[in-house]
Amino acid sequence: MTSKKPVTVSVIATVLNEERSIGELMETLAAQTRPPDEIVIVDGGSTDRTREILNTYAGRLPLRVLVVPGANISQGRNAAIRAATGEIIASTDAGVRLDPHWLAELVRPFEEASPEEAPGVVAGFFLPDPRSTFERAMGATVLPRLPEIDPDRFLPSSRSVAFLRSAWERWPYPEWLDFCEDLIFDLGLKALGYRFVFAPKALVYFRPRSSLRAFFKQYYRYARGDGKADLWRKRHAVRYLTYLAALPALLVLSILHSPWWLAVLAAGAAYYLYPPYRRLLPEIADLPPAEKLRAIAWVPAIRVVGDAAKMIGYPVGWAWRLRRRRDPAIHWRKALQRER
Repeated sequence: MTSKKPVTVSVIATVLNEERSIGELMETLAAQTRPPDEIVIVDGGSTDRTREILNTYAGRLPLRVLVVPGANISQGRNAAIRAATGEIIASTDAGVRLDPHWLAELVRPFEEASPEEAPGVVAGFFLPDPRSTFERAMGATVLPRLPEIDPDRFLPSSRSVAFLRSAWERWPYPEWLDFCEDLIFDLGLKALGYRFVFAPKALVYFRPRSSLRAFFKQYYRYARGDGKADLWRKRHAVRYLTYLAALPALLVLSILHSPWWLAVLAAGAAYYLYPPYRRLLPEIADLPPAEKLRAIAWVPAIRVVGDAAKMIGYPVGWAWRLRRRRDPAIHWRKALQRER
């Protein structure tokens, strides 16, 4: 058995107007079975009580709070890491609560791996933390469960990940990108040859969006980030073809030729909705019948709203990218080739 080698770990996060959720994050940081050596939080210019609440933890935790007004998430994370001293950086977000063993599980692979198997990145996982029937439906619709994850292909969210500081020094978060920045970070480190290890017990609990409006805004921003970063062209193309070509064609065929074409449409919808319903049904077993029906009815609405948000956000991101096509910063694949 490989003996443990001590490592220093800095937990970093960015916040902006998180007075409602920051206390839960800090309490769960204080409850870690493997305490962090330091915590560095960058506040992007909160105008509520976020910093006041953070300051109440200064005596209980090795906490430093930096204020960087106007910083986006990437800029905030980079600023926090620059200020950190740990050889291992563990990243999380406001709006989550951490399992008590989260940091211990993230750090374990760094401590126990042999030199030839040492990771550059350890990917934690996240689960929904719903507070309402709608949020249960939302979590089942948009968040995968552990059995669905392929550890070899999983790209960690920066709400639950740890990595070598030296890896970040080669490939920091892309400050030109306001959303999807953690995907570019992950893809870059993979391309540079860093070993990724999946730590399924390094859990954070993430509250899903509580309304369709908030969800639309979230997925619009994600898709806009995809466009800015030139990510997932095929995936977005399939969505446009489905909604703008296949769906209208099936409806026309069912009206003008045969209603049996509706069976094809129904089969496609069933295939599309099966994964969220498979997740949802066990999770609503304790609800009254009326609430179960409500949760079931929310799933297709959430799917359609999310797809609409992506279809609107993606071209907005592409238009932004085209306007800045001469900016070398956005051509991250070329930068990776140079780094390699």
